[in-house]
Amino acid sequence: MSCCFPHETKKRPNRLIVEEAIVDDNSVIALHPNIMEELGLFRGDAILIKGKRRRETVCLADYDETCEASKIRMNKVARSNLRVRLGDMVSVHFCSNIKYGERIHVLPLDDTIEGIDGNLFEAFLKPYFSDSYRPVKKGDLFLVRGGMRSVEFKVIETDPTECCLVAPHTEIYFEGEPVKREDEERLDDVGYEDIGGVRKQLGKIRELVELPFRHPQLFKTVGIEPPKGICFTVLLALERHC
Repeated sequence: MSCCFPHETKKRPNRLIVEEAIVDDNSVIALHPNIMEELGLFRGDAILIKGKRRRETVCLADYDETCEASKIRMNKVARSNLRVRLGDMVSVHFCSNIKYGERIHVLPLDDTIEGIDGNLFEAFLKPYFSDSYRPVKKGDLFLVRGGMRSVEFKVIETDPTECCLVAPHTEIYFEGEPVKREDEERLDDVGYEDIGGVRKQLGKIRELVELPFRHPQLFKTVGIEPPKGICFTVLLALERHC
């Protein structure tokens, strides 16, 4: 069930292809100004984004003239919460009734705080939420960088609704045992999107990597061994990494 009542539209522009964010912000996505106008969105509006496996998250809209009209730019944290990757399709909807939160409960993931001493609220949560009016949704993960470390948090509860904006008056409750990671992907894991300088070739790379897993029978039929790796050649540096 959605955490807010999205303003539905029969127009197709609300279905967009996921692209890497230029600005790495967990709470902000970027759209082309023409698409924002067509969808009736303004800068800073809260939008509900629907991904795979009935996953939803809430972000703030921003415009970017360099973003193609068919695409939406979001960072790795937002993609992980939606269970989507670069090149996947999502739908966006204006979230008209999102409220300021009275209270939220967040807890760190246990495998990201090993060796960290001190007050997590002061070091990570307070600067992350300070005067930013970030939207949060129950069940979402978010990554906070502080100094030389990054800590992942999970939104355990939100009040009064399943998603809300964290305002200056919102109480951020963080007491409790750290959360054990379940099936969530680590937000700092290396994925396709971390391969730099090959954005245009990324589709071919994914195809080469995933084809043997998705269609192993193809290789058996023609009697050849599936590829076991990909060799990248860096021409400018005259180096080869395999």
